[in-house]
Amino acid sequence: MKFVDEASIRVEAGKGGDGCLSFRREKYVEKGGPDGGDGGDGGCVYVVGDADLNTLVDYRFQPRYRAAKGEHGKGSERTGARGDDVFLRVPLGTSIFDDDTDEFLGDVDDAGVRLLVARGGKHGLGNTRFKSSTNRTPRQTTPGEPGEIRNLRLELKLIADVGLLGLPNAGKSTLIRAVSAARPKVADYPFTTLVPNLGVVRLGEEQSFVIADIPGLIEGAAEGAGLGVQFLKHLSRTRILLHLVDIAPIDGSDPAGNFRVIENELAKYSHTIAGKDRWLVFTKVDLLPAAEVDAAVARIVRELAYDGPVYRVSAVAGTGVDTLMQDVHRYLRDLDEEEADAAEADREERIREEVHAYSLAQRRRRHSRRRGDDEDEDDTGVEVHYER
Repeated sequence: MKFVDEASIRVEAGKGGDGCLSFRREKYVEKGGPDGGDGGDGGCVYVVGDADLNTLVDYRFQPRYRAAKGEHGKGSERTGARGDDVFLRVPLGTSIFDDDTDEFLGDVDDAGVRLLVARGGKHGLGNTRFKSSTNRTPRQTTPGEPGEIRNLRLELKLIADVGLLGLPNAGKSTLIRAVSAARPKVADYPFTTLVPNLGVVRLGEEQSFVIADIPGLIEGAAEGAGLGVQFLKHLSRTRILLHLVDIAPIDGSDPAGNFRVIENELAKYSHTIAGKDRWLVFTKVDLLPAAEVDAAVARIVRELAYDGPVYRVSAVAGTGVDTLMQDVHRYLRDLDEEEADAAEADREERIREEVHAYSLAQRRRRHSRRRGDDEDEDDTGVEVHYER
């Protein structure tokens, strides 16, 4: 299945049915009077959350949706039937925008939640509505109103508790394989991870959380280098970030410099995401003697002036992994839910605005380069994995 996290669609609500102009016609009944019924309302278009979906790929192949029109009114004061609604099922974590005005319409975060995105037209009135003591044979009716037509942009942000950050080959995929049933590709070359991977970390019968691994960033990612920053939005809903740093990079680069690269690219994309709680995790510590690991960690922390939690792990050897996962679970458990939800709502709003502004700037940049080229360069045609 292709992993598609953005799609543009056009939705059209149904037109309301027209009112009917009719008079009673019965044998032996003279001047029967008006009996034209009202039309039916047009159908609406709703977006509905579906926990069984994890991609927007269907909307790439079917970009137009139209609700049914309301039926016209009939004689004998019969009202026309209401048009059927259309329900568009999307993965949880999908944000809906009006593509013409850039208005934010809402988030779909829970299964079964309905978000009205196009309202059906109101019904027209039949001539029965206009009868009065002074107008006994009204010939007035009203037509049904047109339904709303909207061009929408759907943006999926995966829902996870913990997000992994780091350069390519920092050990993110190896770590998520070690702590969950997710099986992302692991190899000794960069960019083996091409799409986000989700895994469920289980520490007990009712102790679990979801961890997200996104493709690695490189210097210049905010300007499109490597895979760019297109998947960073999937860290929007995480409560904590784990910044993985290879303590002994095979290319001889400085771990402190590698940390700053990610920090700079993250800040260019969204200051609010960069401001999330972030823990420093040194990986591949089994490649160095313990004394060298201690010295390297002390030097890097000092250079970075970092004063947060520091962990040393080797996902291959299992060193420090259990302690890290237990501490993450304890951190998530101890969050004040009420306080955290209020802070998260405010942070989500700021992230949405920053990410939206970044996306618009990127789109304008692409359009100016392509000069009318309609080829879609954003469809990576790759897979998403969500395993338990």
